[in-house]
Amino acid sequence: METFEAILLILFAALLLTAAARRAGVPYPVMLALGGAGLALLPEAPSFTMDPHLILALFLAPVLLDAAYDTSLRDLRANWVPVGSLVLVAVGLTVVAVALVAKMLVPGMPLAAAVALGAIVAPPDAASAVVILRQVRIPHRLRVILEGESLLNDASALLVYNIAVGAAMAGTFAPASIGPAFALGVIGSVVCGWVLAEAYSLVTRSVTDPPTSIILQFLGTFGIWILAERLGLSAIVTVVTYGITIARRAPIQTPARMRLPSYAVWETVVLLLNVFAFVLIGLQLRQIMDRLPEGEIGGYLLVAGAVLLTVIVVRIAWVLSYDALVRWRAAGRGGLNGRTVPTFGGGLIVSWSGMRGIVTLAAAIALPEAPDFPYRDLIVLCAFVTVLGTLVIQGLTLQRLIRRVGAVDDGAIEREISLARDRLARAALAALGDGTSPDVEFLRRKYTSSLETEPDDPLAQTEALRLELIRIQRAMLVRLRSAGEIGDEAFHAVEERLDWAEMSLAQR
Repeated sequence: METFEAILLILFAALLLTAAARRAGVPYPVMLALGGAGLALLPEAPSFTMDPHLILALFLAPVLLDAAYDTSLRDLRANWVPVGSLVLVAVGLTVVAVALVAKMLVPGMPLAAAVALGAIVAPPDAASAVVILRQVRIPHRLRVILEGESLLNDASALLVYNIAVGAAMAGTFAPASIGPAFALGVIGSVVCGWVLAEAYSLVTRSVTDPPTSIILQFLGTFGIWILAERLGLSAIVTVVTYGITIARRAPIQTPARMRLPSYAVWETVVLLLNVFAFVLIGLQLRQIMDRLPEGEIGGYLLVAGAVLLTVIVVRIAWVLSYDALVRWRAAGRGGLNGRTVPTFGGGLIVSWSGMRGIVTLAAAIALPEAPDFPYRDLIVLCAFVTVLGTLVIQGLTLQRLIRRVGAVDDGAIEREISLARDRLARAALAALGDGTSPDVEFLRRKYTSSLETEPDDPLAQTEALRLELIRIQRAMLVRLRSAGEIGDEAFHAVEERLDWAEMSLAQR
């Protein structure tokens, strides 16, 4: 009963923190990180441990799937060079730099453990940056780069993490083996994720009950993660591929009355996972502080501060250097063949959007317990200080930086939404044909004026016809995304309008 009461109290406190974050206009992970730090200072904090494999599956699988579902393949393809530079080069440089700093400050730390620390703190978390970017709108391209990076760099960093943790446990580490293992894990996992997504779509095609569908979504997500691990593949890459593939099947296969409650449930689950990740890290920090001799706490904090500084400096140095190189090449060639030339202000925003979050916390908590894993307590402390430091230092100043730079919204999403609404209205008008009945005339006037699909007319006999028109419009919307005329953000915005219109008509 005490455990249950503690969970309820934690949830209530988390709701207060997220409400305070909304009122203050800051990312809610900032407040959760401060709450986790406060929990670590409680003298009577309870101890709590979980199986490392369970932690990664529980915290990462739903978060990665949720992010992968919203990923726009069209926008990723258009910006694959800057995204790839962050996913591969920036992550790689961060891993190497952090490992070198850790070895320099703690000579006794095994190389594999130092590389694992670098992989833990390397991937930024998009959740914090996106909260701010939605408050101060910036060019769509910058947001695509940041969101694409946050999804794919989790895979690259955690592949290195898994190799380094295995090497640290075995006592041997061969850096030359990372490349082949990385390539094999990526290729096999991509194929596995695509095959499993196709199989899931076939199996669940006949499911029409929303609660059953939502439960199957979670069972599929966790089951695919576990299966990938059993096959020796990268569970992260497998789940990401699975999520991107499922997102292409869902608009046609899943009706609105199943999709809308599903979105609400997934959003709630992601928030809960963030809450419990910060709670668990706070409880583990309390145990670490209790185990450390009083004279060693300062040394541990010095190492953690050095890791935090390294993470921030490496990202800034790489992003600004890469952008400067691209601008230099563009000036010499007279442009980039239609691609956007990065600006100095945009580079500042991207380089300062490196807040760490739930992926770093989950990877740190998932390390095997000491003494099986060397320097585990130090690594966990470094991970939390990096998360807390980047969230507070960068998260609370990013909005001010955006305004200072003067980055403005280019209206790309609004233009795509207008394009989609226009094309959907034309599709509905074409489906109405040359009919002259009162119902057809009413709807013809309606779709000629706009794409207002809410049931604001008193003619009940038009409902069946309007449902059919929504079905036609939905098919047109899918074709627009498949053809690359609109991206996923515009797609989901218009899809939501159609879903609510369909729900209103179906209930009548």
